[in-house]
Amino acid sequence: MPTMKIRGGDLDLVEYEFTSFSPGEHIRPRGLQKDYRLAPVSGTVVVEAPARIHLTVLDMNRFSPDRPGGGGIGFAISVYCTAEVECTVSGLEIDYSREPILRHFAEAFRQVVGYKGGFKIRARDHRYEHVGLGSTSTILIAVANALNTAVGSPLSPDELRILLGCNFVEETVGGSVAFGFETGVGPAASTYGGMAVMGDELTLVYRHPFAEGKQVYIAIPATDVSSAGEKEFDLLMNKARTLDYRDRELKSYLILMDLIPALERGDLEKIGDVIWEIEFRGSKRAEVEHHGFEIYRYMAALRDAGLEFVGMSSVGPSIAVVTARPEEEVAEILAEAGLRVAIATTVDNEGLKIRVEEKA
Repeated sequence: MPTMKIRGGDLDLVEYEFTSFSPGEHIRPRGLQKDYRLAPVSGTVVVEAPARIHLTVLDMNRFSPDRPGGGGIGFAISVYCTAEVECTVSGLEIDYSREPILRHFAEAFRQVVGYKGGFKIRARDHRYEHVGLGSTSTILIAVANALNTAVGSPLSPDELRILLGCNFVEETVGGSVAFGFETGVGPAASTYGGMAVMGDELTLVYRHPFAEGKQVYIAIPATDVSSAGEKEFDLLMNKARTLDYRDRELKSYLILMDLIPALERGDLEKIGDVIWEIEFRGSKRAEVEHHGFEIYRYMAALRDAGLEFVGMSSVGPSIAVVTARPEEEVAEILAEAGLRVAIATTVDNEGLKIRVEEKA
């Protein structure tokens, strides 16, 4: 694995060595390992978790692959990942294309709660990978809740979020994994629905329903710029950190003093104004410019057409539009900008759903 240099300022240069390992190694219990009284269920646990739009990190200087956190804001959308889990006598049987990431968390969960049996896991994601819609975090929080419910729910939803955040990995080569970047925005939004505001260390600061009765349209511009792996590391740990040194106080102020009050009164236009300001501030600017200024051109065209809320999700390139306008009208606006509606959906304000299907 490569050694990456991180520069946050003239006197802030460190090296980070990416270390890959086998799933199940380097577990981080985060103080949750206790003597739980488990009660495995006899049927199949099915969890449906909404994906998320990640609007911004608050401070890139407060997180790394070794340290989950950094704060941020995002909201859940009605695009879903599904996990099915059954308790078995032993072993782990996993039916999913990215098997190592699920295996690692399943082993972390078994170690923390003291479960000695096995699991049969089947997972299906929303099939929009590495375009900013949180496929990894969404499928993991779905699996986490399914595992937890299957053994009698020893952990609370917040404990599951924290355990996942501290053991969040991405797959590397040959079935190995490495710790990844995790703010906790995705699991919080997926768990509870609506808009989530995160502080550092995976702390859920605020959650509120968002854009009730409105529509969400997602455009995915064509790009040949990678938003994963080494490219993502370079982006998040260098230019983004430098810009957040300058703008983190402003972003935090905008969220506390403008965004949250606007959420309380359901003012979509004001929310959109705040998000548009943040698109040009700190690490969010670095994420957008990572794809070139064409993303700004697209979003500016949509704002100029009067759409209330326009923002790029995560490291992109997906652009989320939230509006009361009908799809036909939005599709025309997007077409004039050279885009199309890739996903038409709504905000999920309820969060993940869990059910147990009893054996026949």
